[in-house]
Amino acid sequence: MDQRARSDDTAGVIAETYALGTGPWTMAPVTRGALGQIWKISGNGRSWAVKELLFGCDDAQVAREAALLNSAADLGIASPRLHPDRHGAHVSRLDFPGGTSWVKLYDWIDGTRADASDPDVLDWFGRTMALLHQAGAGAVETPGDWYERCPDDADWEDVLKKVRDARLPWSDELDRFIATTAPRLAHQVTPSAPGGLVTSHLDLQPQNVLVGPDGPVLLDWDNAGPVAPDREFARAVHVWSGGNDVNIASARRLARAYREAGGQVSLTGPESFAMLFATALNYIHVQAETAVDPEVTAEQRDFGARQAVSCLRNVPDLATVSLLVAALGSRP
Repeated sequence: MDQRARSDDTAGVIAETYALGTGPWTMAPVTRGALGQIWKISGNGRSWAVKELLFGCDDAQVAREAALLNSAADLGIASPRLHPDRHGAHVSRLDFPGGTSWVKLYDWIDGTRADASDPDVLDWFGRTMALLHQAGAGAVETPGDWYERCPDDADWEDVLKKVRDARLPWSDELDRFIATTAPRLAHQVTPSAPGGLVTSHLDLQPQNVLVGPDGPVLLDWDNAGPVAPDREFARAVHVWSGGNDVNIASARRLARAYREAGGQVSLTGPESFAMLFATALNYIHVQAETAVDPEVTAEQRDFGARQAVSCLRNVPDLATVSLLVAALGSRP
């Protein structure tokens, strides 16, 4: 939507599409994520969150998101409601003179970002993840390649050449990563065993939780899909206990809350962290590709470059993973 989405006219189109009532309506940018731009649309004393999908729309993915949100709500997991448009669809195509945008509409949530060092938040998150795995039990689809495979040598060589040709200042850093860290992490990435899969959130990070007046709320369900629960658990433990600056006490508290709420999985070794490594490697590769993609906007290229550099400098460390396995053992 870019600049045109700041206009009252665009806000009015969205209000009409979702039958929000008469205006006047205003719309302002809030934050940008890997998949979309968040806008706040306001009018008549109320506000909603509009998510503009920057890289197209997958109807099946949106259907998975809507179904999991409903199942999670039945178990008491707080999340923003995904509103259908006037035709009952959970994603809408809006045509503008300058192009097309796909948007989704959610409840607006006022709150502050979750503090992963807060014991109460860790307890809430452990319980919530266990409930999610119950809500999504019995998945029959195969997990996506994003979570179980990673770029091969040819993929890395191709993107490195593009980054070098573009004379980006971090090309040497990417080269070192490809030669050293990437192969070590890729060695741990394998397809999960069949059976026992769940449909879950797949992006359980502190930045996707807001603490509002009534407690924590889980946001950003766009990636909802099938996963081996032990791999999502392992990734979440790493992320919520400080990443490479691991806090073992936090990891143990989270794991205990998960187990007490009915979570059944455990860590067996570095292989449990296959999802963590796959997503890290794939994210760096995709953002590096975006940074040199002539088909996207300059803003999207800049975002890709910043993300690639940031993730290159914070890639998961095998030593940290070993500490978590040793601390939590075969039973979290």
